[in-house]
Amino acid sequence: VQLQAYGGGLVQAGGSLRLSCAFSGRSFSTYGMGWFRQAPGKEREFTAGISWGGGSTSYADSVKGRFAVSRDNAKNTVYLQMNSLKPEDTAVYYCAAQTGRRWYPTGGYEYWGQGTVVTVSS
Repeated sequence: VQLQAYGGGLVQAGGSLRLSCAFSGRSFSTYGMGWFRQAPGKEREFTAGISWGGGSTSYADSVKGRFAVSRDNAKNTVYLQMNSLKPEDTAVYYCAAQTGRRWYPTGGYEYWGQGTVVTVSS
């Protein structure tokens, strides 16, 4: 399994970005997917996640109502739509994948992609 996140960039506060994560490997639809972020000087933290079929999603409190995670199993891609961005959303964003009979949204991810940098200016 290989994951590649992209779509980051520089945006003004209040703006929007959509991150994408391309999955390479077999059976994408059997993987729960997650987005994590790591701000400068801070630990990596869970941001959002989506179950295998997309029927369940989970969000960190800090992004609820502003971010939306989705997936397209036909395209082997998971997305993170980020709206109403704030300077504190500035971070490197990573996508991750986990397999197994039960999906654990905030942990237990087996595969990680390279991050994409999001910078929100005030």
